[in-house]
Amino acid sequence: MTDGYSNTDAASVARQASAEPRRGAPRSPIETMEPQAAPPPPPRLKMRHRPIVTFGSNMFTILLLLIAVAGAGAYFVVREVERPGPLQSDKVLSVRGGVWDIAEQLAQEGVIASPYAFMFTHFTRSHGEHLKAGEYMFKPRMTIPQVVSLLLEGKSILHSISIPEGLTSEQIVGRLVESDVLTGEIRETPPEGSLLPDTYRVERGMSRSRLIAQMQEGQRKALNEIWARRSPEIPVRSARELVVLASIVEKETGRADERPRVAGVFINRINKRMKLQSDPTIVYGLVGGRGTLGRGITRAEIDRATPYNTYVIEGLPPGPIANPGRAAMEAVANPSRTKDLYFVADGTGGHVFAETLDQHNRNVVRWRQVERARANPDEKPVDRFEDDSVAPPAAGQPPLRGGSDATGASGRRAGADVAPLAGGRVPVTDASEGTSFDPLKNKTFDLNSPKTVPALPR
Repeated sequence: MTDGYSNTDAASVARQASAEPRRGAPRSPIETMEPQAAPPPPPRLKMRHRPIVTFGSNMFTILLLLIAVAGAGAYFVVREVERPGPLQSDKVLSVRGGVWDIAEQLAQEGVIASPYAFMFTHFTRSHGEHLKAGEYMFKPRMTIPQVVSLLLEGKSILHSISIPEGLTSEQIVGRLVESDVLTGEIRETPPEGSLLPDTYRVERGMSRSRLIAQMQEGQRKALNEIWARRSPEIPVRSARELVVLASIVEKETGRADERPRVAGVFINRINKRMKLQSDPTIVYGLVGGRGTLGRGITRAEIDRATPYNTYVIEGLPPGPIANPGRAAMEAVANPSRTKDLYFVADGTGGHVFAETLDQHNRNVVRWRQVERARANPDEKPVDRFEDDSVAPPAAGQPPLRGGSDATGASGRRAGADVAPLAGGRVPVTDASEGTSFDPLKNKTFDLNSPKTVPALPR
């Protein structure tokens, strides 16, 4: 024990002195090798908020998501575009509306599987063109590009509407009204002879007035071409007169090979200032645009004066009696060069022609025999048409067609050798007696249809 401190206290003070060197005192090499405590980190600076950077980061993320979705959708669409469609058999559809309406309709009808693939194909391949409405035939297993191409090109179904030669304008209008392919009303009947008979290919829904305009334009073009190529020798002064005479030729024969010769007969009669004496003009004078009597002509009707009855009037009637076809107009423009003045049915669907009244009378007798043979099959027919054993009327007896003039051009008026029928009628038919063209088959007044034949004006 020394100076009141214990040994323990002295040792503790010595350790404390060695552990805490004096400030500013140099350290010994041994002291510098001892581990030092790390200084504290500097205080963190507070970051300021940057909204533009945040928005750009979010948009970039959204864009990546959209690209991923679009890529997946494009893969699906491309796969659907190239895949054959689900349609198993031919299908006819009437397509209307906008692009999406059409896409939905085709999907509902089973033509395509995906309206979205249809929309994608249309916008990538249409180049600004619009899909065309119409009635289309879709084939089985059509791909979407094939369907789009079909609608862009407008290859819709075309329906045939046939207008036979020789119908009146009223009869043609009747046919157009009955058609379920056409639409719209016809406000007035076109002028007689202004329509070109033909087979027209039309889309479903085409207006009737538009088709009539097309028929009139076709007639104008055809008439202009034919008139420009007409023979300078024909006694026809205008294109309208050509149509008038062609309508008579059209109603007189249904055979194409006979039209030029029938036209030649009427041209010869005009040149000789003979009356044309054509039965179809009698009928038109009686019933007008209704077209057919549906029965024979009576003797009183043959003699009845009308503006169209060429047994009464001189030259051509005031207008056409039907709508002639191109062939009939060409026949009048360039008729056969013969001396024929008469013709009559030959019993085979055609006519036999004659230059003289004597020859014609023989031919008429032969035709009457054919008529009687048809009525009585047991009667033996004459072998040759112009048979010398068939004698013409005896001298002093009236001609077979009767009347003050010689027999008519078409030789269908019955004479003294044919007994009248009940009611004073004579067995005479109208436009095409004995030919394959039957005017009673004109659809508007077909005797085999429920429609009634119009009554004659009193």
